[in-house]
Amino acid sequence: MSKTIELLNQTYAQTGNSTVMNNMGMREMQSRAFAKRQSQYLLIKSPPASGKSRAMMFLALDKLIHQGIKKVIVAVPEMSIGKSFKSTALSQYGFFADWKVEDKYNLCLNNYQSDNSKTEIFSEFLHGVGEDVPKILVCTHHSLRYGYDKVADVSLFNDVLLGIDEFHHVFGLKDYAKRMQIVNVDNGT
Repeated sequence: MSKTIELLNQTYAQTGNSTVMNNMGMREMQSRAFAKRQSQYLLIKSPPASGKSRAMMFLALDKLIHQGIKKVIVAVPEMSIGKSFKSTALSQYGFFADWKVEDKYNLCLNNYQSDNSKTEIFSEFLHGVGEDVPKILVCTHHSLRYGYDKVADVSLFNDVLLGIDEFHHVFGLKDYAKRMQIVNVDNGT
């Protein structure tokens, strides 16, 4: 006869405040993250379904519109998560802009694209210049690594916000961070 043993029990305060939206359409955690929007590096650690993906949208739009960032790449661990980054009308809840991703540049929507096809779109996105070019690309961690390896000119990543959703899923974190030149992970952080 087997007996279930509870190894971990995590309880969060259940006040209901985490689901209340402010005048910009942000939940409490999203508002706290947005208050840190001037930071170069930001790690959001929050319970499941607390709105981390939406928080990334708010932060990315502010950096695009107010902070001089030219493009945004959001990388997710699997295609199903990337679908949650589809275009979203944030302004209807009070935010100053909407999250707009052209279907072509959400590489998580089409299961039938090859790695080569996605890499071509990734490269096209990075090489695009001007006001009328797409500003947001969504891809998997795999597509980001593959695309990064295929792009010869790393300066194309200048003025690009790189949002890594579910960063703990990234394989070979130290190597990945080193290749992307984003953080020093040798100190255990």
